[in-house]
Amino acid sequence: MSGIINLNSLSRHLGNWRASGTEDVAYRSLADALKGLVLDGRLPLDARLPGERRLAEALGVSRITVTAAMDRLRSDGFLASRVGSGTYTALPLGGAGPPDGFSVLPEPGTINLSAAVMPAGAFVHAAYARALESLPPHLPGHGYDPVGVLPLRLAAAETYEAAGLRTGPKEIVVTTGAQNALAILLRTFGRPGDGVVMDHPTYPHAIEAIVRAGLRPIPVALTATGWDIDGLVETIARVRPRLIYLIGAHQNPTGHVISAEEEAAVSRAAARNGALLILDDTQRELWFTSPPPAPTCPGDHVVRLGSMSKTWWGGLRIGWIRAEPKIAEAVVRARASLDLGAAVIEQLAATHLLTGDQTPVSDRRAILGAREAALHGGLSQFLPDWQARRPSGGLSLWVALPRPVAGALATEAHKRGLILAPGTRFGVNGAFQRFLRLPFCLPETELAAAIDVLALAWDDLNSRPGRRAKAPDTEVF
Repeated sequence: MSGIINLNSLSRHLGNWRASGTEDVAYRSLADALKGLVLDGRLPLDARLPGERRLAEALGVSRITVTAAMDRLRSDGFLASRVGSGTYTALPLGGAGPPDGFSVLPEPGTINLSAAVMPAGAFVHAAYARALESLPPHLPGHGYDPVGVLPLRLAAAETYEAAGLRTGPKEIVVTTGAQNALAILLRTFGRPGDGVVMDHPTYPHAIEAIVRAGLRPIPVALTATGWDIDGLVETIARVRPRLIYLIGAHQNPTGHVISAEEEAAVSRAAARNGALLILDDTQRELWFTSPPPAPTCPGDHVVRLGSMSKTWWGGLRIGWIRAEPKIAEAVVRARASLDLGAAVIEQLAATHLLTGDQTPVSDRRAILGAREAALHGGLSQFLPDWQARRPSGGLSLWVALPRPVAGALATEAHKRGLILAPGTRFGVNGAFQRFLRLPFCLPETELAAAIDVLALAWDDLNSRPGRRAKAPDTEVF
């Protein structure tokens, strides 16, 4: 259960929902607005709505209007009433979604837009070659190292030092990727049944990691401009979680970048309520023209996750946790139940990449910027009803469809050889049916081919009898 929906947050998300005219028009407008918030993930699922009287007072409408809107949402499957408990948000029951690029083996000729990651360049091969040359001194040992080899910890610490965040090797624990780092932190500091406050939408494998650790995702919806800081602070104070997980730099999937002031506000709220704040920095270096705010948020309760996968290559399964020594020591003690450390050869390859020529990273920024422009331009030309805000970095566009059919569209596209990630993959309990995440990691020719398939699939959906009309304009994340 996601708790009680805050009235102030609900009013902010509803915005200017009210239609002028009769009460009949008003209740329909309110029902449609609330339905849109559920579908977009701005209202968490299985969360209790305020009472009808309080909601009517807050919105400045009659209780009759609110009751009629609630009745309509119940009949459509977007609300569920529980005797003696209240009314909760829900989604109508649906079938299984389309396959993704991780659960199926793509056939030849398939275009995979479900994975947001770049292929390796020649520089990765060169780093592995140098790693082999530097391996012999490490061979006399047993090879199990729950902390990580010193050269890589020094190199990772230097990246934070260069950005203005004082860091030493004792504050770095090497992991097999940021996903592994998050799993270790959840296992170390979470307790079964604990709630984990997170931004919403978010990285789907983070949601899976939270659930598999026996914890409960507590989503706080992003807005059109970024984080709902007031909503986050209110939720943290109400839930008093042990853990908070945010992707602050080129947020996956929306591309938002949190400001230093916003990050500090969340950090203060976490400190007041005894929570560990986990900041995922895996896409921080993938900016187009200017970097995000420096990672300088202080505090013993703030942990940062780094990774080689997004910046360099997904097959290089090396990441790290940047934390104060006491937290780092607790992680090292607890991680043996998950793994015994990262592969030494991979760590050495990562060290050579971090300490070597950084031109490949600059080149990738330019490539990604050009591909983002190409993808956005193609969507504007061939699918003008779709909306996508332009990110300042990252690997993907978060695209709003005119109506909530992302799963059906992904199924149609898959029939034509295009694998997509519908927005429901990035939300809790099936939210974000109106969204797609479209990575711009592939060459521009493949992106153009993908747009052709998208346009055909979209036309096919729109030509079916009984299709719904275009939804009213709503915020784009």
